[in-house]
Amino acid sequence: MSTASPSAPVEIRRGVAPLRAGEGHSFLLRRLHSLSGIVPVGLFLIEHSISNAFATRGPGAYAKQVELLSGFPFVFYLELFGIWLPILYHSLYGFYIWYRGESNVADYPWAGNFMFTAQRWTGAIAFFYMVWHTWHLRFSGVHILTYPGAAFGKVQNEFQHPWAIAFYALGILCASWHFAYGLWLFAA
Repeated sequence: MSTASPSAPVEIRRGVAPLRAGEGHSFLLRRLHSLSGIVPVGLFLIEHSISNAFATRGPGAYAKQVELLSGFPFVFYLELFGIWLPILYHSLYGFYIWYRGESNVADYPWAGNFMFTAQRWTGAIAFFYMVWHTWHLRFSGVHILTYPGAAFGKVQNEFQHPWAIAFYALGILCASWHFAYGLWLFAA
C-alpha cells in the first residue's frame, strides 16, 4: 500500500517561454535568421570585401568599382531589399536571441559554449561597426554614389586615425568570424 500523497498540481509560471526548435514560430524565425545571415548578408560581406580589394589597385580602379556598383538599375531597391532589410532583420532577431539566451561560459567552459558566446559578441560588435562604417562612408560628407571618384579619398581619410584603423580591423574580424561560424552552424 502506498503512503505517498497525491502530487500537487504543477504550477506553470507566467513569463517568457523558452525557445524550442520546431515549436511555435521560433523554428521559422530562426531559420529565416540563419538564412538571412548566409544569403543576402553573407554574400554582401563577400562582395563588399572583393569590391574594397580594388582599392589596392589605386584610386581609379576603386572609383570604377564604386561606379559599377552604383550604376545597377534599381540600386536603391536592390540595397533596400537585398542588404538593409535583411541586415535589420538578422540584427534585431540576433539581439532578441541573445536576450533570450543564457550565457554561462564561465560556469561551463566548453568549446560549444564559448562559440555560442563569441557568436553573440562578434555579432554585436559587427552590428555597431556596420552602423559606424555606413554612416561615415555612405551618408556623411561627399556622397560616393554621386561622386565615385571621391570614394578612395574618403576611405583614405578614414584611415588617418589609428583608432579608426583599430576599429576597422576589429569590425572586419568580428564580421568575418561571425559569418564563418554562422556558415558552420548553418551546415551542421
